[in-house]
Amino acid sequence: MTLVEMRETMSGLGHRVLGDLPESGARFPDGSRWRIEIPSCEGPRVMRAVVEQATELGVPVHRVSQGSGVMMLSDTEITEMVQLGAAHGIEVNLFLGPRGAWDTGAQARVTAAVGGAARGNAAVAACLAEADRACRLGVRSLLVGDLGVLDLLHRRKEAGDLPADLVLKTSVVMPLTNAPTAAVYERLGATSLNVSTDLPVADLAEMRAVTSVPLDIYVECPDDQGGVVRSYEIASMVRAMAPVYLKFGVRNAPALYPVGEHLAGTAEALGRERVRRAALGLRLLAELDPELLPGG
Repeated sequence: MTLVEMRETMSGLGHRVLGDLPESGARFPDGSRWRIEIPSCEGPRVMRAVVEQATELGVPVHRVSQGSGVMMLSDTEITEMVQLGAAHGIEVNLFLGPRGAWDTGAQARVTAAVGGAARGNAAVAACLAEADRACRLGVRSLLVGDLGVLDLLHRRKEAGDLPADLVLKTSVVMPLTNAPTAAVYERLGATSLNVSTDLPVADLAEMRAVTSVPLDIYVECPDDQGGVVRSYEIASMVRAMAPVYLKFGVRNAPALYPVGEHLAGTAEALGRERVRRAALGLRLLAELDPELLPGG
């Protein structure tokens, strides 16, 4: 079968290979095309720094996500983050663990491909327990790095064991590089999809064509996720991917996970810088396509 024929076959299966980029007509419930996510918000101190910087720079932060995991936060710290989120209209998204990159496995030392995986059923059970704990403390958004864990969390939501409004956001460590995979993730319960960091906008538009949930894309990402800086693509990403969370990491920055007091100053400084990067991104968005501001 030729490539042209294969593309026609894929189209018949509901997955077109796109040429000219269509504009997404989908929106967030409030009618906006984009929202801002600040990743690696590793606790209440970092979150306070993010809120302060966002207020100073006029950046609308809609979501903060944390990478060290629920197990690295005390009940008091989780509660404080939930309260900060409620006070400022910010979704608080916490990572579930344990994960392959931290436990006794050796494969994760040589490849990031299994870094977010839950190794064995005991690790899966631990992830589910962390989800229960986070929800009990008021968290309504979880960052999931394992496909089986995603499926079980979705099934627990459907059974009424977890809140019906719980956001299940796939992690960037769960590879998402094509539309069929995006459709699978959504069928398994994902309600927000982290896409791989280096995909052309046309590939991202293909995902939007088959999924209704928000897509999450790094405008700038840390070095361990490719270190790409895509600031000048921000307008085309918004038009093709809406509704989209624009994420702002910082390349050439030290690794934080798992964070602790020994890295507190660095984590706070990076939180502030991520907000500054978001301000720069929004300035470019206004310059490139002012119709997309405010909120799209």
